[in-house]
Amino acid sequence: MTHDIHIIGGGLAGSEAAWQLARRGFRVKLSEMRGGGDSTPAHQGAGLAELVCSNSFRSDDDVKNAVGLLHHEMRGCGSLVMAAAKVARVPAGSALAVDRDVFSAEVEKALTALPNLTIVRERIDALPAQGMTIVATGPLTAQALASSIGAATGAQSLAFFDAIAPIVYRDSIEMDVCWMAARWDKGTSEGGGKDYINCPMTRDQYLAFRQALLDGEKTTFREWEANTPYFEGCMPIEVMAERGEDTLRFGPMKPVGLDNPHWATPEHPNGRWPHAVVQLRQDNKLGTLWNMVGFQTKLKHAEQVRLFRTIPGLKNAEFARLGGLHRNTFLNSPELLDRQLRLKTAPHVRFAGQITGCEGYVESAAVGLMAGLMAAAELAGRDWTPPPRTSALGALLSHITGDAEAECYQPMNVNFGLFPPVADSVRKKQRKEAYTARAEADIAPWLAEVNA
Repeated sequence: MTHDIHIIGGGLAGSEAAWQLARRGFRVKLSEMRGGGDSTPAHQGAGLAELVCSNSFRSDDDVKNAVGLLHHEMRGCGSLVMAAAKVARVPAGSALAVDRDVFSAEVEKALTALPNLTIVRERIDALPAQGMTIVATGPLTAQALASSIGAATGAQSLAFFDAIAPIVYRDSIEMDVCWMAARWDKGTSEGGGKDYINCPMTRDQYLAFRQALLDGEKTTFREWEANTPYFEGCMPIEVMAERGEDTLRFGPMKPVGLDNPHWATPEHPNGRWPHAVVQLRQDNKLGTLWNMVGFQTKLKHAEQVRLFRTIPGLKNAEFARLGGLHRNTFLNSPELLDRQLRLKTAPHVRFAGQITGCEGYVESAAVGLMAGLMAAAELAGRDWTPPPRTSALGALLSHITGDAEAECYQPMNVNFGLFPPVADSVRKKQRKEAYTARAEADIAPWLAEVNA
């Protein structure tokens, strides 16, 4: 054996785990099937840490937001994913969004430069029988390996659907109909305070669009997929439309805080709120690609083009990528994994990333980061000290490895509901700041130990 540890999967979790181990001097073999003749239904290239859905890592606010706090803690651990995101960042209001090509290239460049890290383009069809291993194959694990995992766990993997939003070419958007703005004018300095392209709808336009979503031709499920639930955080637009007339207006098409200057009158010189708004977020640093926010869909491709071109401002829209749907698999981790992400029936194997049942790019990378730190401690003969339960890292890890109810386990983003409650005396409006302040204080000694 020419390596100390084998990592299977070169997505965000696998890349982050490899980085944490290799930079501590361990010999790492990283196997990634893309680029070796295989791919997945959702990936388009062979780059490490490819982002297949949104280009957003969500809120970067570490004072009032749980995912922003997770960003902050990962940066404190020397996260490769956070470092690459800084280089690839594009304007997105208070969110952290990236140019996906620049991001992937930064991750691959950093890993390739490590002399004790070997990247092999190969498909792994079975769990290794021996040798320390981290499986970070994500929600699109190849069938042969998924079957091997199922045999090792003695339980059938759970599954849900994940939908991809379309991407539009910027020069095909009618800016005499749309306008640039962030909600309540809370944009970034990089975007000049106007981070989103906004497509306005009147009430009649909105009702017609919703009806078209309901009537549109959609992907047909296979028999074995029919009862697989959607993840609430990535709900297809047409499924949201089925939930009620105003569901979209209180979700991805929310108009509040977005005055349309094209509708200005003497009484309202700044314009008026539309009945609904479709927002597009910059998807690359050049600003040539824009992602339709919240428009994950299972509509057939021809139907997407026809229907989305009825949106005001997108009459002549050209699409760099249309929406899609894929099946995601994950383990019942609270039942199958121990507190160090090790498979109880085969403790030489750890799991990391979305296959553990976390949801989201950042959460996936965070679990990969922790899996890497756990493995590094084990290889060095040291006891692993988990991050405090009151931190974002600790709350996420605790949820996955035992605090969640195994009988109803579903993918979960990091949120303050996973944290131990703050004191009842803390006022409701101050609780978010109380969670983050407590986390920052509690995690400081742990970070010092990690970075020693």
